[in-house]
Amino acid sequence: MIHPHTEVRFINKQKGYGLFATKRIPKGTVTWVLDKLDREITPAEMENYEEKYREILLTYSFRNNCGNYIFCWDNGRYINHSFHPNCCQTAYRLEIALRDILTGDELTNDYGSLNIIAPFEAEPETGTRRVVYPDDLLRYSTAWDQALAAAFPVLTLVAQPLQPFVDPETWKTLQRIAQGKTEMVSIQTCYYGKQEKMGEHTRNGEG
Repeated sequence: MIHPHTEVRFINKQKGYGLFATKRIPKGTVTWVLDKLDREITPAEMENYEEKYREILLTYSFRNNCGNYIFCWDNGRYINHSFHPNCCQTAYRLEIALRDILTGDELTNDYGSLNIIAPFEAEPETGTRRVVYPDDLLRYSTAWDQALAAAFPVLTLVAQPLQPFVDPETWKTLQRIAQGKTEMVSIQTCYYGKQEKMGEHTRNGEG
């Protein structure tokens, strides 16, 4: 489930649609959580879909550390890639804001953290990265962990409209991390090591 203070907007013909903040979303806010309406699809189940449905699923889903495809039921599927994302997934089946997201800002995450199937060249941004690779979680997990560690301490200090959709035990763990009582599990645990090529699609939010 995506944060309620967001909406889908058309960007341009190249990027298609994106997800934008309708109100300020502070750093440390849970911006997306895997809920009971999201679909988790195994590779075997994916193969059983007709091509027209597989095309949609491969475009708007990402893979977890089991290699299963997560298909978001709501507008979370429209989050686009950025090499400088303002949201990041965690080892806790949710994403949090790495910095303040202002009204009108586009919500983004780094597709390198989502176990993409095949490399793709992304829109140029400031920095040296140009291509997103399936094993980027191994390459950049340390940097992403540092960004998450800087955001976690304010998690309990900001409004959390998605808290009711987070498992209670998971929320207690998040609180302990925010209070410095529990060590944060690395985002690298989200990595799916068996990178199998299945088509040329990734979760790209472009439509």
